[in-house]
Amino acid sequence: MKRAAFLTASCMIEGHENARDDAWEHTLEFSALQPACKLRLIQLEEKVWDDPDFRADEFDAVIVGTCWDYMEKPTLFLDALARMVEQAPLLNPLATIRWNSDKSYLKDLADQGIDTIPTIWADQADAASVGAAFAALDVDDVVVKPRVGASAWRQARIQKNNTFPAPDALPPDACLIQPFLKAAETEGELTLLFFDRIFSHALTKTPQAGDYRTQSMYGATEAKTDPPADALGVAHAALEAVDGPLLYARVDLMRGPDHRWKVMELELIEPYLYPEQGPHMGAHFASALDRLLAKTG
Repeated sequence: MKRAAFLTASCMIEGHENARDDAWEHTLEFSALQPACKLRLIQLEEKVWDDPDFRADEFDAVIVGTCWDYMEKPTLFLDALARMVEQAPLLNPLATIRWNSDKSYLKDLADQGIDTIPTIWADQADAASVGAAFAALDVDDVVVKPRVGASAWRQARIQKNNTFPAPDALPPDACLIQPFLKAAETEGELTLLFFDRIFSHALTKTPQAGDYRTQSMYGATEAKTDPPADALGVAHAALEAVDGPLLYARVDLMRGPDHRWKVMELELIEPYLYPEQGPHMGAHFASALDRLLAKTG
């Protein structure tokens, strides 16, 4: 039986002293993945990525799973993965993870003709940069996000003439500024999951009333859906813009003012895989992992 390490973070282990409110999502996801992998004769084991006792050379592959603290220490995270890849194949590949860890990858997608949201890139999220973005984008409602971040960490919606957020509510350094999309308050965000580039399942994420964030920890709700053909086409185009093997990929879309689907995020690092909306997710993941392990020898 082959062994694969599924990397997580200490904050995602339920019962840990610093466990996040959404640590249950790791438990639910891993509970769907592990038995499906076992049926493929793959022993999937959860490992904390920065545990000094973790040894990648004991495994046939290392999978970047629910490492949902990486954005707080991105250099340590990437350095740790670089050491691991010298001992075992890394899925997704290190080069892909490096590229995807900074949201400047959205520039690359846009350059390849993928429909994304107009974006202003700034060195810091201060009143001057946000004010300039209001003018450049010709809007009075924006969302400011860290270039390295996840789960709406230090992300803020800022409206012109409203109170400017406190510094600790904003990105700590380099950021991107985008127009707030009204679709966030109406139809929400469409998420599509792929394993080895094969479509698995999709869901709609709707924020709770008065909010715009689509994470469950902020009260958002999720519902399984069948994606429209044009959304599936945009998602496939985004994946085709990335070279190399992809054990998993998640594409988050939202409609823009022109009613076209826009790529909000292309998640190739540690996306939640939504087992609740994908009852066959575990089997799809295990099948993809089995194929990729066969290719790595």
